[in-house]
Parts: sequence; structure tokens; C-alpha cells
Amino acid sequence: MEALLLALAIGFVSGLRTMTSLAALALTRSTLWGIVLSIAAVGEYVVDAMPNVPSRTALPSIVVRPVSGAIAGWLIAAWHGGSPVAGAIAGIVGALAGTYGGHAARLWAIARIGAIPAAIAEDVVAIALAALLVTR
Repeated sequence: MEALLLALAIGFVSGLRTMTSLAALALTRSTLWGIVLSIAAVGEYVVDAMPNVPSRTALPSIVVRPVSGAIAGWLIAAWHGGSPVAGAIAGIVGALAGTYGGHAARLWAIARIGAIPAAIAEDVVAIALAALLVTR
């Protein structure tokens, strides 16, 4: 059960930031892939703050985020003795929740604190949650 909750939660991170979940997992197991995926995650943070970036609920993002969630869910479930397939499914569900929930939260935050602070706040939430999950 713990493995599936971790998969759901790491999938949620994928819904917030596609590369953050994968980078966090890779950093715990592989230096090279951890570095490559961390660079990709930093690039995503920068690009995400730009005003002309399409919505996360539009193509291709709405497909890429659940794929990231599936991979991350598969890995974290397997590493914690759970079913990789169930972990992948939980990761997809988490990614969709993170995608739509993060979108709603981001719009709410933009109206109150502005676009850049809202993007940074979401980055911090994704990084902190990913760090918490991969250290369990």
C-alpha cells in the first residue's frame, strides 16, 4: 500500500513538473541520469515561467505528464516492493490530478501574486514533494 501511495504522489509531482519526479528518482540511483534529468528539470522551470508556453492541459503536455507519472510510479513502486504495473497506473492518476489541480492552483496564485511568483511557488512545491518522496 505504501508503494502505491508513493507512486500516486510522485505522479502528482509529474503533473506539476514533468521532469522533476524523474530527476529526483534518478538522483537517488544514477549520477549521470540524475544530472541529465536535473538539467532538463531546470530548463522546464525556466520555460514554464514564460508567458507564451501552452497550457499543461493542452497537447503535448497532457500526454507527456501522465507518461512521466507512469515511469516515475513504476520505478518508485518497484523500489518499495510494490507492483510496478499498479505503480504506473497510480502514477498516471497522480499525474492527471497534479496536472489539473496544479493548473487550477496556478491560476488562483497568478491572480493573487502574479505569474512569476506563482511559477516559482509551484516549482518549490514540486521539488520539496519530490525530495520528500524519494527519501522515504
